[in-house]
This record gives sequence, C-alpha cells and structure tokens, in this order.
Amino acid sequence: MQAQTRRLDRGGLQTSGQSSVVIGMRKFKAAGSVTSRGVRASAAPVVDELQGVRPEVLSAIEQAVPKCLNDTQLSVGKYKKGKVRDTYDLEDKMIIITTDRQSAFDRHLASIPFKGQVLNQTAAWWFENTTHIVANAVLSVPDPNVTIMKKCKVFPVEFVCRGFMTGSTDTSLWTHYKAGKREYCGNAFQDGMVKNDRLPSNVITPTTKADDHDVPISPKEIVEQGLMSQADWDTVSKAALELFSFGQQQAQQRGLLLVDTKYEFGKDEDGQIRLIDEIHTPDSSRYWIGDSYEARHAQGLEPENIDKEFLRLWFRERCDPYKDATLPEAPKELVMELSKRYVYLYEKITGKAFQPPDLSVPLNQRMDAAVRVALGM
Repeated sequence: MQAQTRRLDRGGLQTSGQSSVVIGMRKFKAAGSVTSRGVRASAAPVVDELQGVRPEVLSAIEQAVPKCLNDTQLSVGKYKKGKVRDTYDLEDKMIIITTDRQSAFDRHLASIPFKGQVLNQTAAWWFENTTHIVANAVLSVPDPNVTIMKKCKVFPVEFVCRGFMTGSTDTSLWTHYKAGKREYCGNAFQDGMVKNDRLPSNVITPTTKADDHDVPISPKEIVEQGLMSQADWDTVSKAALELFSFGQQQAQQRGLLLVDTKYEFGKDEDGQIRLIDEIHTPDSSRYWIGDSYEARHAQGLEPENIDKEFLRLWFRERCDPYKDATLPEAPKELVMELSKRYVYLYEKITGKAFQPPDLSVPLNQRMDAAVRVALGM
C-alpha cells in the first residue's frame, strides 16, 4: 500500500470549498489578501480571543509586536549568536538567553512576542521536573529570558524523539516516508501508514549538528564516525526515550499530545552526562490537542496544533523556505497567533499564569542587571 496524503489548504486543513483554519481550538474563516508579488499575504484570521489566554495578555502581546527581543547585549562573557539563543561564555558557565527570534527550515522567519520568555520558563519547569530521569546543566534562572548553565562538552548529535508519522521539513519522518523510504535513521517502518498516524512505539531519529542544517544519521554511523562512544549512546538514547515518555504522560494528563521533540546532551568537567539547552518547549516540540486527534485524523484533517507547525505550513504554501533568498513577511495576525499559542501552552503545561514583562524597561538592561546579581557582581 502506498503512503497517502491529503491536499491541504493554507491553514493546514483538508480543503472543502471555502478554506478555514483552526485557531485556538476554534474554527475561523481564513482572511487574506494578495500582494504585488502575487503571494497571499495572510491565511490566518484576526482572532480577538483565544481560549485560555487572558485579555490582558492578549493586549500585552499586541503591544510587544514592535518590541521583540531580537538582539542581546550583556556586559559579561564571550558572545555567540545562535538561531534562537544567544550565549555568553564564562569559561565554567554558560549564560543562555532565549530571544524572540523564530527559526524554521534552518533560517530566521519572524519575531514572536514573548516567545523567548515562554520557551525559557517552560524549559525551566520541565528541567525541574525531570531530574529523576537525568541530570541537567541548569544552575539558575535569574530572568524570564535567561538561564545560567554549567558548561558542558556537547555531543554533536541532536536526539529527535518521535511518536507519530508527521512533519513538513526535509528531515521530518513523513517527508522521507512519503518519498518511499521505509528505513530512517536506523528505524524500520511498515507500509501503509498515512500522515499523522501514531507510531507503534516511540523512536529516535538522530541528526548531526551541522552549522547551517541538520543531517539525519543512524546510531551505527554515530558510533562509527566517533561522534559518541557506544556506551554514551546507550546511556543518552535511553534517557531521551524516558524523557519523551514522561513528557507524553504529562502532556496527556493536560489534554495534549507530545508528538515529537529534540534533546541535546553534554558531559560536564567530571564526565557526568547532563541534559542541556531546552526541553519540551513549543520550539523544540510538536504538540497537538488530544481530544480532537482521533476524530480529525479519521476524517483526514490535520490535528489541531499549538506549536509552530502552522507557521511552517504558511511559508511552505508561499515559497521554498530552503532555497528562496527572500521570504514573504509573516503578517502581524500570524505573529500574534503564534505568541498566543505559546502562552497557552506554557499555562497548560505548568499550571502557572503567564506574567508579561514590564515593556517600559529595556530588555537588555533588565537581563544584564539580573545576570550580574546572579553572578555576584
């Protein structure tokens, strides 16, 4: 049986007459306009209210659109800019700032209000609640956007754990499966699966951490190329699958499905393996709404998601995000929608109310002051 897919409209849903998108667990008719380049400017509707997000937060999101944290300027440490995170090296510690930059397809797409704060605080919650599985490198979280971590020698491998046959990027499982491949990163897959099917069991599809893109690799190749020892691979892969299973259980209790995620690990100066970077954030993970998954999947509809997948689909419909030199600008409504989804997920996972920052205080000034206090300077 051949792999099957269904034609999707610009909101990621099966097309039937007038297009629509599911936003915030509610369906709205899509709105959009055509630019001079012939590219549809927005298939995302303007949403006045999102279930679970308080009105004052919605107002703060709109006010923050022109004030996103795109660049950082701390007065300490050796600076390095990443796709989303900026790091400041203090030799024995790493200051990690999560910005509002939105990355996908190995490039910058947009800036999302409060994204950095949501990711950093969501990761902090998961780090705190997974120490029974594996040690992590967190030393302190002195600011909503800042985490200070113990410096580790990072394994040059990303551990991508998957529970479903899905995805839209070049390294996604569904992309390879629909192209006819039945073996991926050392995992074998049966014929007859369709997009968004649940896998018989969770799998790891590792990628190497190349400078500008991720490269799929098998466990055997990882060991043969000397990227990790067999012992380290065995230890880390076991921890990754346990973290993923725990994350799935916690998500399910909150009405969510943790579909896939990625982890990074390293060794500290004493040789202890530690989880680093982030864990189960809406940037590193795909989340679907659990209650509607089965019914929508049976109808051939895309699952309701609260991660950045709908933003990926928006760009996929309008350009080749891997090859085009210039990408269309994400409209304000789309940017705000992703911010709402991130806030919703933070509150859903942690059970805490999201607290928008005081936008009158310059972000870099606030972060620098908090870091200096945390370091005793």
